[in-house]
Amino acid sequence: MPDPFVHLHLHSEYSLLDSAIRIPALMKRAKQFGMPAVALTDHGNLHGAIEFYQEAEKAGIKPIIGVEAYMAPGSHADRGRDSVFHFTLLSKDEEGYQNLVKLVSIAHLDGAHAGKPRMDKELLSEFGGGLIGLSGCIRGEINQAILNDQESIAFELAGQYRDIFGPENFFLEMHNHGTEQQNRCNRVLPRIAKDLGLGLVAANDVHFLERAQHEAHDVLICIGGGYNVQDEKRTQYLPELYFKSSEEMDALFREFPEAIRNTLAIAERCNLKIEFGKPKYPDYTPPPGMTQNQYLRDICQQ
Repeated sequence: MPDPFVHLHLHSEYSLLDSAIRIPALMKRAKQFGMPAVALTDHGNLHGAIEFYQEAEKAGIKPIIGVEAYMAPGSHADRGRDSVFHFTLLSKDEEGYQNLVKLVSIAHLDGAHAGKPRMDKELLSEFGGGLIGLSGCIRGEINQAILNDQESIAFELAGQYRDIFGPENFFLEMHNHGTEQQNRCNRVLPRIAKDLGLGLVAANDVHFLERAQHEAHDVLICIGGGYNVQDEKRTQYLPELYFKSSEEMDALFREFPEAIRNTLAIAERCNLKIEFGKPKYPDYTPPPGMTQNQYLRDICQQ
């Protein structure tokens, strides 16, 4: 029997024109695989959070609300650099969910640049309570340092995130889609984890439910990017980015069983309860002399 596995990095149709997963179908598949929980980590937004939570509750599956954040290389308010890094955030509880809402709101209101709502490490330090951080996919800051032959910087970055979240709340995220880039990162990440006292966690960056849906998803990506499917130089996703079973994930990470076990350990620590119909801020009308955006920023700072 494989170790139980929980998908902690997953995109729904609310990752607009990037994922083909509809939430009711996701819950059906998770239940079919006997998974006790599943996370939603759409790109830079929480649009699907309520539907996701309600559908998971109906299916008897624990919902873990998160986001794949866009991290600015410096300050989120700096418009001078277009590059962004990916970082996975998961809410453990109500405090974490409220902080996630604040972070995503600030990213959209103050950090939006080149089409990406960005946050930064300073914001994570301020609003990191109740959150678990995962180092992200191949486009994460630590992985990019490894791929640029800057291992010392990768160690330094991991130490920064450890200090922000605490060693018990920050994990190095491992992916295995058969690429040499991922293999390079997966050779270094365990050493960083050992030296800094961090955990490893396996993920699959899920964008569609079945391998057979890869071709349809490829067309979706073309629509989103304005490409033709015959274009050679275009964004293409690997066919491995589907909702894999525990058996499949266990086979991929046989050398790192702790990375599989940690998915369940993290899921067991995420126990968000949302009561709908009882908004904390019932009136979003700004006071006289204040714009709507300024009022929302003030709310986010509370």
